[in-house]
Amino acid sequence: MNQHLRHIHPLAWTIIIGTMFGRLVTSMSIPFLSIYLTQVLGVSPTQTGFTVAVSSLAGVLISFYGGYISDVIGRKIVMLVSVFGWAAVFFGFSAAQHLWVFFLVNTLNGLCRAVFEPTSRALLSDITPKDHKLLVFNLRYAAINLGVVFGPIIGLQLGSAKSTFPFLIAGIVYIAYGLVLFLQFNLHSTSLPEPSKVQAPRLLEALATTGRDRVFLPVLLGTIFCVLGYGHFSSTLAQYLAMNSHFSDGRQLFSYMLSLNAVTVLVVQYPIVRTASKFPPLVPLILGNACVALSLLLFGLSESVALLMFSVVLFTVGEVLLFTMMDMLIDRIAKPEWKGTYFGTIGFNNIGNVVAPIQGGLLLDYFGAYNGPAVFGPLAITAALGLPFLITAHRRLTVREKLITMSESNNVQL
Repeated sequence: MNQHLRHIHPLAWTIIIGTMFGRLVTSMSIPFLSIYLTQVLGVSPTQTGFTVAVSSLAGVLISFYGGYISDVIGRKIVMLVSVFGWAAVFFGFSAAQHLWVFFLVNTLNGLCRAVFEPTSRALLSDITPKDHKLLVFNLRYAAINLGVVFGPIIGLQLGSAKSTFPFLIAGIVYIAYGLVLFLQFNLHSTSLPEPSKVQAPRLLEALATTGRDRVFLPVLLGTIFCVLGYGHFSSTLAQYLAMNSHFSDGRQLFSYMLSLNAVTVLVVQYPIVRTASKFPPLVPLILGNACVALSLLLFGLSESVALLMFSVVLFTVGEVLLFTMMDMLIDRIAKPEWKGTYFGTIGFNNIGNVVAPIQGGLLLDYFGAYNGPAVFGPLAITAALGLPFLITAHRRLTVREKLITMSESNNVQL
């Protein structure tokens, strides 16, 4: 392991460590936004749902551009502009006092995330040797969850559900992250990939290109429903617990559930990834989708804290199966010259994150927080709709790779 770690690029370490601190401060604040809006500002669950959803909607609309623009003008410029812009967004959150301001800055939050995330993942792919990519992608994922272990608990102590002060801390941390990235880019400028000399396609042209990929398209459609199910954890579930007096302190319980989610990721990630890497790349996504859908159903049926916590563990296993292998799958499918485009296009699966808080808010408004099965039953069913698409993608990828193997074998014989 130590030998593999030594081969990781210093800039990759900067992104991994920066991701850990970034997610630490983000998880101190963003997950509590829906609780703050409903409990402090007195906003309805449906209005809260739209305010939370706008971040993902903005991300869906811009993530594709963020990916392929970085292919053309270079990762450095795109990452620096977006990370400092992200810092400004968090300062905006800290100063907001009205719903429309939260709506505006959360829109900008989605824009910055949708540009920075696919570009940083594409850069990690660029600077990491093939044999170490799985390790690097999973170190990044572990860093995310290491930050989320402590973030919600710190946020609870700082009063994130009642105050916007934690957003100020997040802004300061992202400024520091941007400055370190700037220094690292200058130190390692010679090892950075050159911007693509290929003319970037127009949006519709590039969508058509990725849309004609008979494996990528069902992966994208299937993961929309995966992300839809995943999105209910930090939106619908947070409001459900805060509104439901059956649980003595829903806000505190939710913060513990967030931390349990992150701790479970750190515990199960390595054995699951080690096992899942032996299977075809879409099998973990299929199993993960099933686990997330089942856990949502259990959230609605849970009347005890113990069953809620078990549901969190099941949800987390599904999350790990889904997201630890996602980057490797896209890296495997993508054409080398369009990696940023593919990583950006997969960002369209955040349509699921757009729908989740709105769907959950409408169900909470209609059924209330005391009818868990009526709220979470439909959520579980819609999450499970991803299974047919992922199974189709699995079959097509199997056929494609068999044909490639046969073609290579014939060329060797010739």
